[in-house]
Amino acid sequence: METLQKLTRRQLDALATIRNHETNDRGVPLKLIASSLRLTPPAALGHLTPLETLGLVVRYRGKTRLSARGRDTMLEYQRHHRVAETLFGRLGLPPSETCHAAHEIDLAISHRTIEEICRAQRHPVSCPHGEPIPPCPSSSRNR
Repeated sequence: METLQKLTRRQLDALATIRNHETNDRGVPLKLIASSLRLTPPAALGHLTPLETLGLVVRYRGKTRLSARGRDTMLEYQRHHRVAETLFGRLGLPPSETCHAAHEIDLAISHRTIEEICRAQRHPVSCPHGEPIPPCPSSSRNR
């Protein structure tokens, strides 16, 4: 099973919170992660511990940072989500609905399937909202 398929939506939200709030020299305090997830700190910690076990985050002195693997996983998620949005857009959903539809499948879909969808769509460079789609890790073409 791929890393994204092992994550819950809450764990993904925790990773996004860490990505959005960490700086080069500071991790993110548990209270901020808990607040962002609308949880108590102990409940938020329950979501962080599996992320640490998977090697996606590093905790030190009460602060949490993404590991290199965590950053790569977030980039993979972004790709899965935006490719799925693009597929739903091409199937006729308006941009206002593509994000919701993509959320229904983006964690469950495999890298192989995403690559097939991407290839079938001739490697789109942006989602229906105009956000760039990260390139395929196996793609040798330039964007």
